Amino acid sequence: MKHLGRHVLAEIYGCEFDILNDIEKVEEIMVNAALEAGAEVRECVFHKFSPQGVSGVVVISESHLAIHTWPELGYAAVDVFTCGDKVDPWDACNYLTSQFRAKHMSAKETKRGIFPITEQVAEQQVAVNL
Repeated sequence: MKHLGRHVLAEIYGCEFDILNDIEKVEEIMVNAALEAGAEVRECVFHKFSPQGVSGVVVISESHLAIHTWPELGYAAVDVFTCGDKVDPWDACNYLTSQFRAKHMSAKETKRGIFPITEQVAEQQVAVNL
């Protein structure tokens, strides 16, 4: 079945504290991860927590990349959601793992927007009737 997008949830461990705690560095790496995957960056919002940690999102034309860091644990929770066929979320996840100098990354991918055939037919009929 065809899907609208791919959503990768990544657990990135053993990262360097100084990278995960630097808001400018995290934002730069996230934007470059999006570009590395072939995405078109639209907007970014990042926040630095006290005493440590960064959260942020990079909005891309194809969806988004989001991150929450726990520098004291060397851990980053990342999700990369891409729509269409031209952007590969795994490229972004692998780039992030490398740039955070992580020791380990585990991730899973979920296909998003898989519609049962009966719903697709019903939607097409509604569209025709309008």
